[in-house]
Amino acid sequence: MAVPDGIDPATRYNSIARAVHAVIAMLVIGNLAGGLLNDSLPKAWDVITLHQSLGLSILLLSIGFVAWRLTWKAPPYRPALKPFERMLAKTVHGIFYALILIMPLTGWIFSSAGKYGAAFFGNPVSLPIAKTNPLAGIAAGAHEILGYAFAALVVLHVAAALRHHFLLKDGVLRRMW
Repeated sequence: MAVPDGIDPATRYNSIARAVHAVIAMLVIGNLAGGLLNDSLPKAWDVITLHQSLGLSILLLSIGFVAWRLTWKAPPYRPALKPFERMLAKTVHGIFYALILIMPLTGWIFSSAGKYGAAFFGNPVSLPIAKTNPLAGIAAGAHEILGYAFAALVVLHVAAALRHHFLLKDGVLRRMW
């Protein structure tokens, strides 16, 4: 049975998945922008404090979402997708799940070892990690490298969604929106 927009309800994500996707996507894009642009923004804006809080918010939401996602089966992919596109979509989604968990964790680890520690909307939440701990340095490097990779993947993901919507007109984007 088709709905007015032409999307079969069996291939559409439910309202919870769509809402959480939208919230996490906005938080991730905002946090990536804040992290990548921090050095060029006025210090008075204190972007890093907000960046830490949003990062930990993403972590908490993501843990809840992944737990919920383990109890709920995603709708099947649209028949219009080729096997390679299905495999690519599954791979990208898997990488996104990993990044929404790993990015906040690496940030939390190296922020905890920093001069001011980690905070969640003004509340100290530092992990017991010394600045001299090699894990702090590894986390800092990973956070930066993964931040660039995450930003690139977001751009490619949005471009692919727009390609499906405007060029292929196959309804893939409307599954989520």
